[in-house]
Amino acid sequence: MRYSSDHQLKTDIERLIINSGFTVLKFIDHAFEPQGYTALWLLAESHCALHTFPEKHKAYVEISSCNSDMYVNFVIAYNRYIKNGKN
Repeated sequence: MRYSSDHQLKTDIERLIINSGFTVLKFIDHAFEPQGYTALWLLAESHCALHTFPEKHKAYVEISSCNSDMYVNFVIAYNRYIKNGKN
């Protein structure tokens, strides 16, 4: 996926996580020098990770869950997010 800013991407992914029904237990992120960003959400249902690759204008999102309904909700919402160019 392409992205415009780390902050906006973090905010958008977190909104998708919460709106999909997941419970965020902890959050940690790190901005790398000279570039790159990683965000990790520890979920009651497992975890989600976001990694950016600014040199390629791309990002990678990985979600793992023991709750298949929430997982499907996230995948549908994420695909809608990508299709609508919200990145």
